[in-house]
Amino acid sequence: MRVTAPRVHPASEALLNLLYPPHCVVCERPGAWLCSGCLALRTPLPAPLCPHCGRPMPTTRLCRRCRTDRSQLVAMRSVGAYTTPLREAIYALKYGGMRVLAQPLAALLAEYWQSMTIAVDVIVPVPLHIRRQRYRGYNQAELLARAMAECVGLPVERHGIVRHRDTRSQVGLDIAERHANMQGAFECIGAALNGARVLLIDDVLTTGATLEAAAEAARAGGAADVWALTLSRAPDPP
Repeated sequence: MRVTAPRVHPASEALLNLLYPPHCVVCERPGAWLCSGCLALRTPLPAPLCPHCGRPMPTTRLCRRCRTDRSQLVAMRSVGAYTTPLREAIYALKYGGMRVLAQPLAALLAEYWQSMTIAVDVIVPVPLHIRRQRYRGYNQAELLARAMAECVGLPVERHGIVRHRDTRSQVGLDIAERHANMQGAFECIGAALNGARVLLIDDVLTTGATLEAAAEAARAGGAADVWALTLSRAPDPP
């Protein structure tokens, strides 16, 4: 399958460029919101990776956590490490209101997904709680999922999983606390995912607690397989 760039209405793009000329959010070079030079600097995760969680490992065997923990996911993968330029671009998309970055970042997700050579039926963004989404104005995972879906020609199911519990921030929590914090945070609504092979999309993977909780909800809703793909992978907390 050939990856195509998501379409932007020419009039909207021209107006945006006129009012606010594009410049790279990383190096501030004019011409694009995320320039090709900075994109070339992204750091891939060093191989070999744990076959399940995608954590860099000295061997190709499952890491110690994946050997002992029961997972609802077939596997988790990330485009690159949480370093420049992905770190700055994700921050600008997530907290800076730079929704336009969803398109170049989604193109990275689409390219990486094709290299995985896995078959899925539907893309599902990891949802925000309604209060957090109203405060931010959008869900960055949904923007990424919609733009990626347009690239690869897959449907997006926005409402199959809902976040019915407003969890505290994961920042500052250790691995056990993160998993406890996310336990039961999501719920599958309706039968949209029943029998489907699901690809979860999010921006950052740290311990996988959020993705595991979302996958558990998808499985409860009848999903056949659940994969997870994120833009970046951050180091495990202490």
